[in-house]
Amino acid sequence: MANFTVGDEEGATEQFSKLPRRDRLVDIDGISLSIPDEVPLTTVELDFLQRLLQVISNSNDNLEMVYQILHENSDKLDTSSTDSLREYAENFIRIEELEQARAIAKNITTLSYILLQFPLGSRANNLEIAITGYEITLEVYARKAFPQDWAKTQNDLGIAYRNRIKGDKANNIEVAISAFLAALEVYTREAFPQQWVGIQNNLGNAYSDRIRGSKAKNLEAAISAFRAALSVSTREAFPQQWASIQNNLGNAYLDRIRGDKAENLEAAISAYQAALSISTREAFPQDWAETINNLGFAYKNRIRGNKAENIETAISAFQDALEVYTREAFPQDWAETINNLGLAYKDRILGEKAENIETAISAFQDALEVYTREAFPQDWAETINNLGLAYKDRILGEKAENIEDAISALRSALEVYTREAFPQDWAAVQKNLGTAYSNRIRGERAENVEIAIGCFLGSLEVYTHEAFPQNYLETLFDLGLAYQSNQQFRDAYNTLAKAIETLESVQGAILPSFSKNIYQSMVKSCLKLGYTDKAVEYVERSKAHSLVKLFTNYNLYPKGNIPDSVLNELKHLRLEISREQLRLEAKNKHGKR
Repeated sequence: MANFTVGDEEGATEQFSKLPRRDRLVDIDGISLSIPDEVPLTTVELDFLQRLLQVISNSNDNLEMVYQILHENSDKLDTSSTDSLREYAENFIRIEELEQARAIAKNITTLSYILLQFPLGSRANNLEIAITGYEITLEVYARKAFPQDWAKTQNDLGIAYRNRIKGDKANNIEVAISAFLAALEVYTREAFPQQWVGIQNNLGNAYSDRIRGSKAKNLEAAISAFRAALSVSTREAFPQQWASIQNNLGNAYLDRIRGDKAENLEAAISAYQAALSISTREAFPQDWAETINNLGFAYKNRIRGNKAENIETAISAFQDALEVYTREAFPQDWAETINNLGLAYKDRILGEKAENIETAISAFQDALEVYTREAFPQDWAETINNLGLAYKDRILGEKAENIEDAISALRSALEVYTREAFPQDWAAVQKNLGTAYSNRIRGERAENVEIAIGCFLGSLEVYTHEAFPQNYLETLFDLGLAYQSNQQFRDAYNTLAKAIETLESVQGAILPSFSKNIYQSMVKSCLKLGYTDKAVEYVERSKAHSLVKLFTNYNLYPKGNIPDSVLNELKHLRLEISREQLRLEAKNKHGKR
């Protein structure tokens, strides 16, 4: 039998070619393999991936040499590597005894796991090679023969598909969910509690990202999965895992649709802060940076507290995260954080508004140096959308040109964010595009408003009252304003009536200024149409809505030793407000115009 050393490709080829076929045995990955007549000799060439697998086999789980080879040869991890890996598997695994095939599969799994996290080269290609490796090993790890190996590989395959860049994003996430659910058939809570926790966490992440199905239901499924995981993974027993799950739970609450928006954001902040009690910068710098970045995003969107202070807290958090997430060490995480920093500066209240927006534009442009359309199409589309919003609000430069730049950026985002692939993102960009056309200076005013109306109507096909009540409300208001701008006051009236009906029923914190603007716009439409009684009614409803929000939704109870007489008066006022609201709702259903 011929024994070859790592890297001795020339010697191996020469020595191998001189052997009679019956003596053509080769030691690859520490396993003796014979080459039957039907296998071409070209298939046993010791190429780059085979060399990696042999190093893995000889490493005794010390993978430093593997990482070194990958660092030096990251350019070789291209699209042809998946074909090479499949060819390697077909030539060797299928002709070996089960235990020998299992040993080779183990090395391929290790390589896939390394590539799943490898930061250099093409992230998309690395994930494709990893997926190929996991799919190959599942052909060896039959569930009945190797249930634990099968389940572990299903879990790893799910992680790879959830992060996959190539292919259809929605389909990738469905494959990931199926893989996690398959793994849970073996890794039950009773038999394998720790593995079960890890997969529940992964399943929660997949449901958080899910595109198909109801977004609200998906997020509830994610929260349930994370809470189930936390019922086993306690802070005392598994502190690092507990912190990771808390971080992911925060992400789900950050995006949650059901429940009160302000409360959801507070729950997200609490979860992130809990995670940071374990994931400190000194002990776990990368986990710390991820959670600090997420915490910054929650503060940027926070409803409670002082808005200006919240945004300053967010900016500080993003800047802290960037001390760990450098462009050189973590380019993708750096780009994500820079993008978030741009969003915070775009919304910043303190400082010069014009300067803040310029900082935001620079941040988005920096992020796009990493988030290219080819390498990260979805992240590119998100950042291009944000850049478009910044140009729409830009103060410096020519206003007309800025809006043209905004429209161009938003239209570019729609090339990736199609309705079929990313319906929610598509709806968001359509809404933003409609706002840009509403403000457009160039072109015919009437034509611009018609395009804006079309964008808002398109957005509302996805942003339904049932699925996205708050987005539905905001888009209805924008559509109502567009109708008013186009002198279509009957359409504006009907649209704003739906908006107010939603406003008075939706759960969540709506800014008082936003509510006031909706009622004022409705009163304007009523007066234009001659509906003076309706105009008066909506003024009354505006007052009642403000009081209901103040006393009921914000749940303001007096603190300290308050006399019973005052508390009873407060209860009486709340009761009267509730009665007035019911009266107005009944009048609205059965009343006059």
